[in-house]
Amino acid sequence: MLQRTLFRHGRVLRSSLAPRSISLSSHLRQTSPLLSPNGSTGQYPPTAICRYFSAGKRSGEEKANNNVEENAGSANANETEVPATIEDKLKKELEGKDKEIIDLKDKYLRSVADFRNLQERTKRDIESARTFAIQRFATDLLESVDNFERALSVVPAEKLSAALAENNKDLHDLFQGLKMTENILMAALKKHGLERFDPGEPTEDGNPQKFDPQLHEATFMAKAEDKQDGDIMYTQSKGFSLNGRVLRAAKVGVVKNF
Repeated sequence: MLQRTLFRHGRVLRSSLAPRSISLSSHLRQTSPLLSPNGSTGQYPPTAICRYFSAGKRSGEEKANNNVEENAGSANANETEVPATIEDKLKKELEGKDKEIIDLKDKYLRSVADFRNLQERTKRDIESARTFAIQRFATDLLESVDNFERALSVVPAEKLSAALAENNKDLHDLFQGLKMTENILMAALKKHGLERFDPGEPTEDGNPQKFDPQLHEATFMAKAEDKQDGDIMYTQSKGFSLNGRVLRAAKVGVVKNF
């Protein structure tokens, strides 16, 4: 009994709800623009709609990618421009440093050369001062040496001979004393670089010496048939040299055959 009653109520409920569901589905079909009345698709198929949205999405992605690539390209260009600018700046600085180094090296070499020249010049000056320190003193002694020679030359040679030495003992002793003094003086002067040279002495081959303007001073010229032009025929005073430098030229007479 109870089962029949429940079955009967269920059938009534189903019968009351069925028309509503049918009308709702038919209403949805009529109001939807994408569906035809027979349930098929409308003039825009779903596949075309999907393609349209897919293409739009792809074009947006391409634009985004292009923007990213442009930004990356501009960034790379900026990055390449910046290193290029820095490199040019560094090259200029390096060139400037190279020029500065060359200039400093040139100045250094010049300074070294000047210093060495100064050392050599100072060394020569010191050596010259040491060598010719007695030049003035030696020049003042030349007249005294000449007087020794003149005093010895006035004594006749015959009075100094062995035969007359006993009779002229005082003169002989005086002459010998002066001669010894002269020899000692000349040895002391030679020790300090002062030497005497005689143009009247013959050369090694026995010929008379030739006139040399570096060593001799010609006081007169005369004829001499047995001599050639330029030969020294007479010595008025002997010359002196100090360490190879002529301190006083010898005064001589020179042969000139007109």
